Amino acid sequence: MKKLLGVVIILCIAILMALTVPDIEEHKKAMMKAIAEYVDEEATNMGIPDNDITRLGKKTVTKTIEHILSSKLKEDNYVIFNTTHIVMEEENKLLSLGMFGHVFTFNKDMLREALEKKAEEKAEAKAEKKRKKAEAKAEKKRKREEAKAEKKRLKEEKKRKKEAEKAEKEREKEAAKAEKERLKAEEKAKKTASMGN
Repeated sequence: MKKLLGVVIILCIAILMALTVPDIEEHKKAMMKAIAEYVDEEATNMGIPDNDITRLGKKTVTKTIEHILSSKLKEDNYVIFNTTHIVMEEENKLLSLGMFGHVFTFNKDMLREALEKKAEEKAEAKAEKKRKKAEAKAEKKRKREEAKAEKKRLKEEKKRKKEAEKAEKEREKEAAKAEKERLKAEEKAKKTASMGN
């Protein structure tokens, strides 16, 4: 009899749990409440005064997170309870657990850790972008200097070639002049020799 009573109680509890599993909208509401509390707490910890601008900022953050939850939140229903998760970095992150008509959400440390990790990733991406920009700038400068050096080398080569051509023409001119003078001297020597005969 006691075993039967135990089975009946367990069955009743299971039926009660199945009937009181919260839907995904209740999970979203509970998470948004937890996020709003977290944002308020962080603003207070940072000493940010509560004014219209602060409330607008909080509302913007809350709406952004709500939009992300609406598009990325996934529900796993296990009949007597359900969970919600979101995929971050190819890993399922459990956000809430629902049973007996209540939603138990993540703790504030998990949210803080996720936000800090996101900020760290953003800083790393910014540093990587800055590094790539510096590399591109250095590469551009190196190519510009190479082009400048090549231009200078070609200019000097052209100048040497021109000077060599000029020197060759001068040599040819001198050789032609020397040949002309030699021929003139020979002719003069022949004339002098023929006059002497």
